[in-house]
Amino acid sequence: MYDIEMQEPSEEFVRCWNAAGRHLSVSAQDGLLSWLKANLTPPFREHLSFRMGNQLFFIRIEDVDGNVSGPGNPVGFQAIANGCDGHPCLMPMRQTGSEWKPQEPAWGLIHAYTGQPVNPVALISDEKNEMTEWEIHDFAVQVVRNHIVENLNRNLMSSQGDPQVNPSMWFVGEEGPEWVVVRAVQYPEKEAALPKNIADIAAYCARLSTVGHFASVAVTNSNYPFDSWGKIPPLPLWRGHAMHVRFEGLLPAKVQ
Repeated sequence: MYDIEMQEPSEEFVRCWNAAGRHLSVSAQDGLLSWLKANLTPPFREHLSFRMGNQLFFIRIEDVDGNVSGPGNPVGFQAIANGCDGHPCLMPMRQTGSEWKPQEPAWGLIHAYTGQPVNPVALISDEKNEMTEWEIHDFAVQVVRNHIVENLNRNLMSSQGDPQVNPSMWFVGEEGPEWVVVRAVQYPEKEAALPKNIADIAAYCARLSTVGHFASVAVTNSNYPFDSWGKIPPLPLWRGHAMHVRFEGLLPAKVQ
C-alpha cells in the first residue's frame, strides 16, 4: 500500500534534471530513445528511464559536489531496475555557474554497480527479450495514466508501476483525490479479476479518499488479433515489439 507521495524536488534539482534529460536526448540523435519516465510525477524510484531497442535504462541523477539531492533513494532505484531486468545507471552532474553538465563523457552514464561507462547503443542486440511481470504491469499503468490525463482531463497526483504495491495511482477527481488499482493480464486471459484484498486496499485508502477505481488491461503479442484469443497458443511479449491492448476504461472498485 502507498499513500499519495508528494515529495517535491528542489528548484535546483529540477534544473539539473532538465539538463540531464536534454543531454540524453541529444546523445540519441538517431531517435532510437523512447522515454519511459521523463516527468517529475512522484514517486521517484528512478529520475529518468528510457528504452532503446531491446534494452531498458534506469537513471538516478547525482550531484558530484553533494550540494543538491534528488528525490527517491537507491533502494527503490535498484528495485525497479532489477524488476524490469534493466540497466541501473548513475548520471553524475556538476554545476558550473548556473549550468549543469554531465561529469562523464559521451552519454554521461555509469553503471550503478560497476562504475563503468554505459553506452546504450552498444548494448542493443537483435536478441528477443521477453518482458518481465514488472514491465508488463508498468506498461498497463502507463495506458491507464494516459487515459486519465488525456481522455478524462484529470491531474495526476502520483503513479507507480510496482505490481506488488497498491493503489497504482492517485489523481484529482471532481471532489478530491481518487485512487486506481491496475491489473494486467496476458493472452489468453481477456479480463483481470478484482484483487481479493480490495477491501483492505479500500480501507487503507479511505484515510485520504473513499473514491476508488479498478482498471483491467489485457495485452497480447501483436500477431494475435483480438478475435483469435483463446483459439491459438500464446506467444511471448517481446520488449520493444508491438502489442495489442484491451482497456475499456475505469470501473468502480466495488468491495464485496
